[in-house]
Amino acid sequence: QRAGSRLLVVGRDAPEDRSFADLPRLLIPGDLLVFNDTRVIHARLFGVKESGGRVEVLVERVVGDHEALAQIRASHAPRAGAVLRIGDAFEVEVLGREGEFYRLRFPGAEPALSLIERHGALPLPPYIERPAGAADEARYQTVYAREPGSVAAPTAGLHFTPELLAQIRARSVQVCFVTLHVGLGTFAPVKVEKLADHIMHEERFSVSEATARAVNAALHAGRRVVAVGTTTVRVLETLVRQHGQIVAGPGTTRLFLHPPATFQVVGALLTNFHLPRSTLLMLVSAFAAPGGTHGRDLVLAAYREAVRERYRFFSYGDA
Repeated sequence: QRAGSRLLVVGRDAPEDRSFADLPRLLIPGDLLVFNDTRVIHARLFGVKESGGRVEVLVERVVGDHEALAQIRASHAPRAGAVLRIGDAFEVEVLGREGEFYRLRFPGAEPALSLIERHGALPLPPYIERPAGAADEARYQTVYAREPGSVAAPTAGLHFTPELLAQIRARSVQVCFVTLHVGLGTFAPVKVEKLADHIMHEERFSVSEATARAVNAALHAGRRVVAVGTTTVRVLETLVRQHGQIVAGPGTTRLFLHPPATFQVVGALLTNFHLPRSTLLMLVSAFAAPGGTHGRDLVLAAYREAVRERYRFFSYGDA
């Protein structure tokens, strides 16, 4: 049950154990709740090389109508010009390497995204060690997912139901949406000793005129902007750093928020529990004490409370 999750409320006082269904009562009339309405695509494809060797393709993003960037898992790395047979459905040509990804060309007149959606599988996170099942098709999407393009769900949004959204609106809480397509980099751990040396994967986003107006109006009026998920935070904080305000249109971000970062837009954050050494946990630590360094201590204390109270972690976990 989506809204049956637990909710650990972390603020200036001791962490508070609540139910996610309590969220409407924790919001303030006049708050602006901002969601990420991206939709997870069937980015995992299985096939064979011309030699007959098995291959797994994980699409990072669709580029135009007939090309995509992807990771390829095979016994031997395919070369430019190689052809991969996906299931018994179609062939893709390997055009070459672009960093850690391969550029693939999809055949015929049918758009690449359409072929991927019809013949691919839902890409569950790597720490879920089972193939996606029928239940995941619905459960690993938010109820408001609209724009296809992600390889991972913005998991903070998985807790919401239409009924809960109606309750939130009934409390005079305003709701709006951004779109950020989550890439494979969301699972990449930080391996460098100096955080400044970590390079974030680029992710694409877009913001509507209505959302830009809503967020700017809330900020001007001193109303609280509540971000649902770290992806939403990164869109809003990227735009205000680039333009001084929220502007409509497409964009890209590599923003890495870690202590002692400051936050110019977001006043409250709803998020799930994240992996150790992840950029997401570092963002949450920065948010817990903007401009300071003790946010890490506050967040890790909250995580110890969550472990002690047996909260569920990660994508299908608690909030």
